[in-house]
Amino acid sequence: MIKFCTHCGAGVSFEIPAGDALPRHVCSRCGHVHYENPRLVVGCVATWEGRILLCRRAIEPRRGFWTVPAGFMENGETTAEAACRETYEEAGARIVVDAPLAMVSIAHINQVHLFYRGRLAAPAHAAGDESLEVALMQADDIPWGEIAFRSVTHCLEHYLKDAAQGSFGFHETALGPLSKAV
Repeated sequence: MIKFCTHCGAGVSFEIPAGDALPRHVCSRCGHVHYENPRLVVGCVATWEGRILLCRRAIEPRRGFWTVPAGFMENGETTAEAACRETYEEAGARIVVDAPLAMVSIAHINQVHLFYRGRLAAPAHAAGDESLEVALMQADDIPWGEIAFRSVTHCLEHYLKDAAQGSFGFHETALGPLSKAV
């Protein structure tokens, strides 16, 4: 929650600014509107000789669970550049991005996850600071019960289905919060 204006330091209020339809943080002194927008997480289903590159997370959330290399996009980079950077940072692997594979909107946490399909430029890979281990896995070896995020499960399922059909598409979905068991 924003408490102070980034332009003048005055307090902000949460209100609908003139000409807008949604409440925003508005500076009480200079009137600057502070927009908060969803964050973009970008990753890649990268393969080498039919095996998929997976990382076991060394950080929270979901430490110890498996994922494809992915992370928050930085300012000044394209989505494909973000996928390449994240793959190198987390898995020590250089990749060639082929095409977008899946986009998952997760409105309740203000995120959009975009996954590419790609290939390792060489088989070299190693755990980075954010990974406990990195492995190239056959489809039958994917630890489905230990996948860190539902967006990654969605992405991997579509990748494998498309690969089996010999034709890749683009898959879009939205995920809501998990319901709590009563």
